[in-house]
Amino acid sequence: MPVSVTMPRLGESVTEGTVTRWLKQEGDRVEVDEPLLEVSTDKVDTEIPSPAAGVLQKILVAEDETAEVGSELAIIAGEGDSAPAAEAPPAQEAQAPAQEEPAAPAQPAAQEEEPAQEQASEPEPAAAAAPSGGGQGTPVKMPALGESVTEGTVTRWLKSVGEQVEADEALLEVSTDKVDTEIPSPVAGTLLEINVPEDETAAVGAQLALIGVAGGAAAPSATSAPQGQAQQAQQAPAQGQAQQAAPQAQEAPAQEAPAQAAPQAQEAPAQAAPAQQEQAKAEGTPAVDALSSDGYVTPLVRKLAQQHGVDLGAITGTGVGGRIRKQDVLEAAEKAKAATAAKAEPAAEAGKAPAAAKAQAAPSPLRGRTEKLPRLRMTIAKRMVESLQVSAQLTTVVEVDVTRVAKLRDQAKKDFLNTHGVKLSYLPFFALATVEALRQHPNLNASMDMEAGTVTYHDAEHLGMAVDTEKGLIVPVIRNAGDLNLAGLAKRTADVAERTRTNKITPDELSGGTFTVTNTGSRGALFDTPIINQPQAAILGTGAVVKRAVVVDDPDLGELIVPRYMVYLALSYDHRLVDGADAARFLTAIKERLEGGNFETELGL
Repeated sequence: MPVSVTMPRLGESVTEGTVTRWLKQEGDRVEVDEPLLEVSTDKVDTEIPSPAAGVLQKILVAEDETAEVGSELAIIAGEGDSAPAAEAPPAQEAQAPAQEEPAAPAQPAAQEEEPAQEQASEPEPAAAAAPSGGGQGTPVKMPALGESVTEGTVTRWLKSVGEQVEADEALLEVSTDKVDTEIPSPVAGTLLEINVPEDETAAVGAQLALIGVAGGAAAPSATSAPQGQAQQAQQAPAQGQAQQAAPQAQEAPAQEAPAQAAPQAQEAPAQAAPAQQEQAKAEGTPAVDALSSDGYVTPLVRKLAQQHGVDLGAITGTGVGGRIRKQDVLEAAEKAKAATAAKAEPAAEAGKAPAAAKAQAAPSPLRGRTEKLPRLRMTIAKRMVESLQVSAQLTTVVEVDVTRVAKLRDQAKKDFLNTHGVKLSYLPFFALATVEALRQHPNLNASMDMEAGTVTYHDAEHLGMAVDTEKGLIVPVIRNAGDLNLAGLAKRTADVAERTRTNKITPDELSGGTFTVTNTGSRGALFDTPIINQPQAAILGTGAVVKRAVVVDDPDLGELIVPRYMVYLALSYDHRLVDGADAARFLTAIKERLEGGNFETELGL
């Protein structure tokens, strides 16, 4: 049977892709996993392999055209398909009248109701003919969630057996030791089987579920007709054409019943839609089930509208034929957000004090509850205990005067934001001084293997940046951080932090670090004793920058008490590999770099 080639999901933040080049033409033969076309997004260029062996029957999206994730790109005729699937229905229609002509006059009046009932269920023959199980369908497999990830655990099924799913609709949630993610359905259809239940682990490539043809599993339960009647229902369209070609007076009443029922069935949704919209308005919820002008809204647009609370019925689509696109939904969401903020501003000013008092008094909803630990929190707990068990850790702290850095930052931060698009914080200065010091102190940028009795001194500085998220502490990695300047580190730090908090970071970006920096001062802490991220040798904690009175030695005036910007840097290190003197020398190198404040060239001053 023909197989559809759909636009795959190329990242959690990617919603569409552009076909840059077709590697095969219509009529060409392709093998399974053979590159079929090239697709470009705003993040990556990649080749899309063929999902099946056969002949490229039709190309639906031309080069330089953009298609949404899950949309159909091409059709591949299967191994045994001698003709396109579109030619099959006419052949069936040609046989159906020939079979029915001799039997039509001999049908008694009592049996004339059966064709009428079959015609009334004309929308169902495709579903009845679809496979309803028995191993037929599209398998959902555990995807590769990173180069070093070999398995994943099913944490939650978002659909149950028998439910309908759309292409690219979230089907289940999977957790690994690096990331939690949703697995989308590769095709539209019915969830026929679940092969891996919740809380069980499956290897990459293992089958998780089976998706049947759309409506395939729902058709048997929708009607109580036996199998023989189901076969007759498939011929109903052909019988209807035969009866129209040679109408008979005695069949007129039977034909009028479905003819009258059809307009009523069509009017019912039209009448129900305004009622649903009025009810939604009365309840204060957006009617996100409204359709665009061409009667269809893609699952991606519908899901986006639900996420942003946008009423699709109030949007004028800018797509082809007035179809609503994702850009239309996003623009409507921004307008609604701006309008809400404008209305809320006067009220917030009027009741600012009572609202603040109410927010402070509100207790946490978790008080008094016992809940199962999230998988990410379990992973963090195991790794922290393991780190303390396998290495001899201690912490050394130094105090650094960053007054010169503070003055340069105040002088350059406005132009820096306009030029690079990110705010200039203290963290890029700390990161730059750290990677520079790591080059001179390789034992801090190393990994130890006690079983092999070896130590590896890394030839690059892959800097882990601890990020505080709602789920817990996650450490994305800035690769080759030693090759970046101050602006590059600022942009990369802001980028990975944002994508980590919005769950858009990839699993491969969460591994491979050689040294970690954790900004404990972002929440006001002066310093702490961070735990090493194994198998690294050390981790640097940067405290809050505070302005306070400090005694300084002036060559002319002697000892003075003056206000200075001060910060504590805490280095936790593995004493098996790093001695206390090594740690002190490393911290001193960072301290001298920051107190020297020679960053004018980096800032363009």
